Amino acid sequence: SFIGEESVAAGEGSILTDNPTWILDPIDGTTNFVHRFPFVAVSIGFVVNKKIEFGIVYSCIEDKMYTARKGKGAFCNGQKLQVSGQEDITKSLLVTELGSNRDPETMKIILSNMERLLSIPIHGIRAVGTAAVNMCLVATGGADAYYEMGIHCWDMAGAGIIITEAGGVLLDVSGGPFDLMSRRIIAASSRAIGERIAKALQIIPLKRDDATN
Repeated sequence: SFIGEESVAAGEGSILTDNPTWILDPIDGTTNFVHRFPFVAVSIGFVVNKKIEFGIVYSCIEDKMYTARKGKGAFCNGQKLQVSGQEDITKSLLVTELGSNRDPETMKIILSNMERLLSIPIHGIRAVGTAAVNMCLVATGGADAYYEMGIHCWDMAGAGIIITEAGGVLLDVSGGPFDLMSRRIIAASSRAIGERIAKALQIIPLKRDDATN
């Protein structure tokens, strides 16, 4: 089976079954691509029994190939990756995105969440415009956590296993278990930081990727 941004846009469904499934995003960072902002990625995840088995993220302009296979570790251009392991939220650097939804209430929650986190305080918040690269930055140890609401399974499937194989954790924004079809994620270098982020966030109501109506 296949699930991808372009196939869904063409009217196909995005129901995830136990069957082996490729989840693809051929251009993660479309707005970056249009503006020639140099962070654009190809994201590929392979899922069996609703679990990610391996993932590939290619950051095209940087020429960085991130890969991970379940139980085999995570790598960038052949070099093994390890998350920072940071557990102190006050010493952390986070990554997120403002997203493409310009609904005033949604924007208010997004900005309020950033303010809540910055006021903890934390070292800062960054954004590069692609979910897959943001997550890979956590896997490298360059950032300590990534969170976002409103993205899709094809944004997360490739990089999700890169995070966990680099020693990080995936959580729902509620602090509960990560759900690939939920359109929301916290990817963190440690459970302590992930849970602290979840505690600060106001949740945005979202229609799931696998919603049938």
